[in-house]
Amino acid sequence: MTHSTALPGEWVAAALDPPYALGMPLATGCLRVSPEDFVVEEQLGFAPDGGVAHILLSVEKTDANTLYVGRALARFAGVRAADVGFAGLKDRRAVARQWFSVPAGRPPEEWLAVEGQGFRVLEARPHSRKLKRGALAGNRFRIAVRDLAGNIESLPPRLERLAAGGVPNYFGPQRFGLQAANLSRIQEWLAAGQLPRDREARGFLLSAARSLAFNAVLAARVAQGSWNRLLPGEVVNLAGSGSVFLAEAVDEALAARCEALDVHPSGPLPGRGGLQPVAGAAAVESAALAPLETVVAALREASVEASRRALRLLVADLAWSIDGSVLNLSFGLSRGAFATAVLREIVTCDVAGLPGGED
Repeated sequence: MTHSTALPGEWVAAALDPPYALGMPLATGCLRVSPEDFVVEEQLGFAPDGGVAHILLSVEKTDANTLYVGRALARFAGVRAADVGFAGLKDRRAVARQWFSVPAGRPPEEWLAVEGQGFRVLEARPHSRKLKRGALAGNRFRIAVRDLAGNIESLPPRLERLAAGGVPNYFGPQRFGLQAANLSRIQEWLAAGQLPRDREARGFLLSAARSLAFNAVLAARVAQGSWNRLLPGEVVNLAGSGSVFLAEAVDEALAARCEALDVHPSGPLPGRGGLQPVAGAAAVESAALAPLETVVAALREASVEASRRALRLLVADLAWSIDGSVLNLSFGLSRGAFATAVLREIVTCDVAGLPGGED
């Protein structure tokens, strides 16, 4: 069932086909031929603290859904699924090593024998708190793109540019659901004027709506060539943090910091309140959000707290090799970033090989 045909063209373009920063890739390939071709490992950024209230579990899942694994862990722990914590959803068509928390009850050693369809517990460590969404430093990826074709010689210089300057920090197509189903759900929400009662469904819907607005602004900045430079009136993001500040003017020192990747321009995750751009940055943002006026208004009415997200995504420790018709990639990304935003600037994957994305 196709969801995107009746959707506004601006929505579909922002969600599924935003402009490229480096131009259309000249090589093609196939992604996720097997789950082992896409390996992602969470980087917590902190060590288990030895507390007694919870157990942190390192879990390896293969071609399995994060929520399904969470429910299976809850059954073994004898708790509600809502009592199980995890930092974020991970790709299903992949090998993903991620952390969960469960209320303490069973001793850690018992968890080491726990496994189910598509998952197994690798490590169990005492910890004092439930793991919350976003509570990680980032993710590390190892990806194989197979059956390379086209201009393979274009890949090394493109990868060098990407490593040096980053990529647009788009939300990947998986945020918008299979066949853009979440975009259709946004339309249904606007038509009905009421959010789903189910907390999980409501969270996915609001997240997709905010991501759509952000992508629309970022797409406009990429088309303008300003996604990686500061405009007057910019809300500036400090690299590696969620901190932002308003720069009504951009002097040489601030522009140099942006060129040195110390600060980034930012885009909106709409809602109530929050720091807003002015002057030139505000003009670009307002024009990009005009086709999404009803979405932005609905997010304000839903009492979602507005925030900002960097327009530029840095790719840490990028390494690559080309082995015959296979491109092997290894890199790290900050939390909330999408590997698809990196991959789309490198190589075009056929439809059958597009990322399966968040569960």
